[in-house]
Amino acid sequence: MTVVSVSMPEELLERIDNFAGEHGYTGRSEVVREAARNLLGEFEDKRLEDRKLMAVVTVVFDYETTSVEERMMKLRHEYEGFVASNFHSHVGEHYCMELFVLEGELADISTFVGKIRATRDTLSVDYSVMPVDDFTAIAAEE
Repeated sequence: MTVVSVSMPEELLERIDNFAGEHGYTGRSEVVREAARNLLGEFEDKRLEDRKLMAVVTVVFDYETTSVEERMMKLRHEYEGFVASNFHSHVGEHYCMELFVLEGELADISTFVGKIRATRDTLSVDYSVMPVDDFTAIAAEE
């Protein structure tokens, strides 16, 4: 197996070590391998391919980190063809939440989420994806 060197904050490394111990992993390498497999497999769901999808993406960041807000604005404009809606809100005393509603193909949504995840200083990135035609089928049943 190839050895890879990865830089990460000490706090994240401690969390990985604690997680490994609490969940019976043999060590941090096993945790990182599983996380990488899960991340790479997230958008390989065959049920989502070749379908119009909608997604909700939520990003949380410290309000003093203006670079994140600038990046979110840039992405909103770069992907305006499939960003159906965008909402910015203040949460708590020190945080901002950016919410994106997307409509498009799996590849576009995957790229968009990946670019948000790659943005430095985000505290949380969460999303959900579902086919638009699922709602068409539900409406037809009623």
